[in-house]
Amino acid sequence: MDECRRCGACCAQYRVSFYWAEAWSRGLPDLMVEKVNAQMACMAGTNQKDPRCLALQGRVGESVRCAVYELRPEPCRQVLPGDERCNEARRHKGLAPLRGDQLPPGQPLV
Repeated sequence: MDECRRCGACCAQYRVSFYWAEAWSRGLPDLMVEKVNAQMACMAGTNQKDPRCLALQGRVGESVRCAVYELRPEPCRQVLPGDERCNEARRHKGLAPLRGDQLPPGQPLV
């Protein structure tokens, strides 16, 4: 079971902020990055009242994918299926929290 490919709640819940140089070093397209201030950037679409990352494709809770998955910044890599931030985002989107027994050991994010 690959909950991340159905979920996407974290991508539509949080501002994804990171040091601006990370966007350049990872090769993120300019279209996917917004300037926050002189030092910080964020994923486009996440710096608003109702965030939704521009890279998120599909419908949250049904079927999603990240258009820049291999290039995604560190904050995206830190959210893990079933962790506190994941489950908080799922609750905000009306999805049940994940339990550890719902995921295979070593399940990678997608």
